[in-house]
Amino acid sequence: MATVAFFAPIGAGHVNPTLGLAAELVRRGHRVTYATTEANAARVAETGAEIVPWTSAWDALSLDDVPQMHGKGLVKAMGLLLGETRSALAQLGAGERPDLVVHDGPLCWWGRILAHRWQVPSVETWPNLVSNEHWSMQRRYTTVNPLSFGFLRVVLRLGALLRKEGIGDVQGFMRGDRAAVRLVLLPRAFQYAGETFGEGYAFVGPGLTERSYQGGWQPPGDSPVALVSLGTGYNNRPGFYRAVIGGAAGLPWHVVLAVGGVDPAALGPIPPNVEVHAHVPQLAVLRRARVFVTHAGMGSTMESLHFGVPMVAVPQMAEQRANADRIAELGLGRALPDSGLTGSQVWDAAEEVAADPRVRERLDWMRGEIAEAGGAPAAADEVEKVLNWGS
Repeated sequence: MATVAFFAPIGAGHVNPTLGLAAELVRRGHRVTYATTEANAARVAETGAEIVPWTSAWDALSLDDVPQMHGKGLVKAMGLLLGETRSALAQLGAGERPDLVVHDGPLCWWGRILAHRWQVPSVETWPNLVSNEHWSMQRRYTTVNPLSFGFLRVVLRLGALLRKEGIGDVQGFMRGDRAAVRLVLLPRAFQYAGETFGEGYAFVGPGLTERSYQGGWQPPGDSPVALVSLGTGYNNRPGFYRAVIGGAAGLPWHVVLAVGGVDPAALGPIPPNVEVHAHVPQLAVLRRARVFVTHAGMGSTMESLHFGVPMVAVPQMAEQRANADRIAELGLGRALPDSGLTGSQVWDAAEEVAADPRVRERLDWMRGEIAEAGGAPAAADEVEKVLNWGS
């Protein structure tokens, strides 16, 4: 059997979607190594992969320092990503040569570089919407000036790094042209213009693991459960949480609220039907939930769809706005603006989608699309095809 090396950035939205694939490859008898930081070690260990430890400079970023890889934040994000790439290469570049590299497509530049350095095939995991000539995040949801000084400066610095590695085509590197296949971790039906993505893209859908390391969760009574979370990256929204909490008082819902690093003491009085946590075992709660008020990150979106839970999407960044619009377009829930919301607006939308039979029909349809996509076994089949080509 083969040795497959996984590389990913530190964000849960980029790590969690790959864990099912890692576990499936281990189950099939492959040796899987996974370069991960201490914060993600428990979730990776659950797959049976061998942990290769490294330290990320991004661990030191505060909530307000996390930039977007779109729009005005793109230049700063690219600069931080370039620094992270240099650091990762210094820590991981002396590792053993695997038979194949699996790495995150949007952010893991060091995975692309190491696959080239080792001259082994690579497979990219894409936990978000992908782009081509028919649909593009940059064209629809963001504006970037490719002639700005800051953008050109980062591109020149990246080009210098790539030349040292023997990579001359910067644009091809940014596109991920070297990858044998892109595993898109959502069903084709959720992708905008999904029918236009042909060879080189495999829409395998989500491959979830149990995440037993997070522990379980049981509802305290018979009230319908509403999960509220803005994810792990852009969740510094105490005003939003206060509105949600205030609006939930006296409602028949039992609310599970995840607030990240926000101090619960800043949220005011907590009614008895609301429980507040920094983080929650999301899959365990979704199994019991009737509605999910979510930032519409793709990982959370796919998890909600996997369990057939309708969504009220409150996006916090460009990529999430695209997901939220798609949720609404496909009839899987509602999308709300990301600012100025009142508690009553949030809970009116939650009760509406939870009770709407048309939303239930669309959720059942999408669950069928997810099942047909194949999940982790289908992704592992694609990896093994590449391994067979290599042999």
